[in-house]
Amino acid sequence: MLLQKSFLGSTVGKPSLELKASNGSRTVMKGAANKLAGKAKSATKQAASKATQSAKKVAKKAPTSPPKGARKTVRQALLQLFLKKDTQGLSADPKTFSRYRVIEVLHARWAMLGALGCILPEYLEKFQGIKFQEPVWFKAGAVILNEPLNYLGQDNLVGARSIIATLAIQVVLMGLVEGYRVNGGPLGESVDPLYPGGWFDPLEFASDPDSFAELKVKEIKNGRLAMFAMFGFFVQAIVTGKGPLENLLEHIDDPFANNGLTLDTASKFTPGN
Repeated sequence: MLLQKSFLGSTVGKPSLELKASNGSRTVMKGAANKLAGKAKSATKQAASKATQSAKKVAKKAPTSPPKGARKTVRQALLQLFLKKDTQGLSADPKTFSRYRVIEVLHARWAMLGALGCILPEYLEKFQGIKFQEPVWFKAGAVILNEPLNYLGQDNLVGARSIIATLAIQVVLMGLVEGYRVNGGPLGESVDPLYPGGWFDPLEFASDPDSFAELKVKEIKNGRLAMFAMFGFFVQAIVTGKGPLENLLEHIDDPFANNGLTLDTASKFTPGN
């Protein structure tokens, strides 16, 4: 009986030991797996944080707007695209386009002189006390029909007494100057009819090529503005019957009552007025 009990005890105790051993190994393996999983998570978090930091550094270094060179290139491309849209075909024929450019520059020069001549007499009489027979530009020409027209309001200067004689002198003098400008003459041969140089450039504006190129751009820009100004002077003279400086002073004094959209001004365009 004792042998049987000992035998049975030995056989019953072995599975419990094996279960304990297997449970212990499972616990060890589970602990190791948890440790590995924790390390993997921490490594993933570290990699993610490093990637985020590097991305932020790259974002800080990256320009928020395109560089100046790229902006200039885009602007030039848009400008060239705009200039290529010649709806009237003015630049289709190079010779015709060159002639148009000459005409434009000449009109621009006359417009600049004309705009100054329209404003200067009014300014001198209103603010400098110099008296003129007629300071308003579109009324000054009519003075010669009734009395001699003295330049700058001075009797001792050469005065215009005959409109026919004045016109003849202007045709002769301007014809000679234009002939010399285009074809050359006593003052030398003309290479460029728009910028002949020589005696036509007493201040030597064309001595520096870079400065001369910039001055030509400024000339055409100011000339185009002056042509628009002269057109505005024409419209003002028809509508208001006053000089440009007087119109400007009245507009500054009461902008809402004196402008091109007021009823009194617009009514002068109606037939019969």
